[in-house]
Amino acid sequence: MSALHPIAATPSLRGALAQAALSSVKRAAVSGTLAGLLSMGVMARRGRQETGSAVAPINAPSHWVYGDKALVQDDASLRYTLPGALIHQASGVFWGLLFDQLLRGGAGRNIKRVALAAAGTTAIAAAVDLKLVPQRLTPGFERRLSSRSVFLTYGAFAVGLALGGLLLRGRR
Repeated sequence: MSALHPIAATPSLRGALAQAALSSVKRAAVSGTLAGLLSMGVMARRGRQETGSAVAPINAPSHWVYGDKALVQDDASLRYTLPGALIHQASGVFWGLLFDQLLRGGAGRNIKRVALAAAGTTAIAAAVDLKLVPQRLTPGFERRLSSRSVFLTYGAFAVGLALGGLLLRGRR
C-alpha cells in the first residue's frame, strides 16, 4: 500500500493525524460531558415534577440494554440508573465529536459560531434520536417526559455544548 500511497505511509503524517483525532476526542469529551450533565440535570428536575421521580428519565436510556422494562423504573438502581446515565453521557460525547468538527478552523473563537454549532448539533441529535433511529435506540426519556420537558432537555444539551466550546476556545 505504501507504494500506491506514499504519504499515507509517512510516520509523521500518521502521528499528526492520530494527534488531531485525540485532540478532537478530548474536546468532544469536555463539551459532550458538560452537555450530558446539564441535560441530565434538566431531565431529573422535570422528571421529579412530572413523574415524581428524578431518576425515571435517567433510567430510561437503559432500555437499550433491558428493553421496555427500563422505561417504567422510577427508583434509583445500579441496574437501570447507572447504565442510563452512562448511555446518556456517552451519547453526549458522541454528539460532541460532531460539534467539535463544526468548530474546526478557528470557529471556536467566535461566540456566535459556537452557539450556532451547538444549536445545529443539538437539532441534528434530536432529529436522529427522536425520528430516525429505531424505537429501541431512542433516548427513552422522551417516553417519560412531556414534549416541553424533552425540548428543555435538548436546550440544556445545546447550552452544555456551547459552554464546552467556549471553555476550550482559547486552547484551539
